[in-house]
Amino acid sequence: MNKKSILRYQRRKKVRAKISGTAKSPRLSVFRSLRGVYVQAIDDQNGKTIASAQWKEAVGKAKRNNIERAKEVGKLIAEKCLKLNVSKAVFDRNGYKYHGKIKAVAEGAREGGLKF
Repeated sequence: MNKKSILRYQRRKKVRAKISGTAKSPRLSVFRSLRGVYVQAIDDQNGKTIASAQWKEAVGKAKRNNIERAKEVGKLIAEKCLKLNVSKAVFDRNGYKYHGKIKAVAEGAREGGLKF
C-alpha cells in the first residue's frame, strides 16, 4: 500500500468508529474508483446490504461527465431506498474528501429524497 491509501484507510477507520447504520437509517457507503462510483445502503446491525447502485446503471441517464453520473447514482440509491420505506440515512464518505464525485453522490441522494 502506498502512503495515500494508508492515510485514506486511517480516515476511514476514524469515521466508521463514529457512525453505523440501522434498518431504518442505513449507512450510505461510497466507493470511488477510476472508472466510476458505487454506493451501498448498509444495515450494520444485521450486517446486510439493503440496496446498492453503481455508475453503470446511470450511463443512459447522464452524459459522459463523471460528476453528472455520480449525481445520478445518488438519485438511484435514493429511489431504491424510498421504495423500501427508508427516508433517512447516514452518509459514509469512506475516507475520501467531500468534493467532486463524493459530493455529487450526496447531493443526488438529497435531491432524490433522502435525508442525512
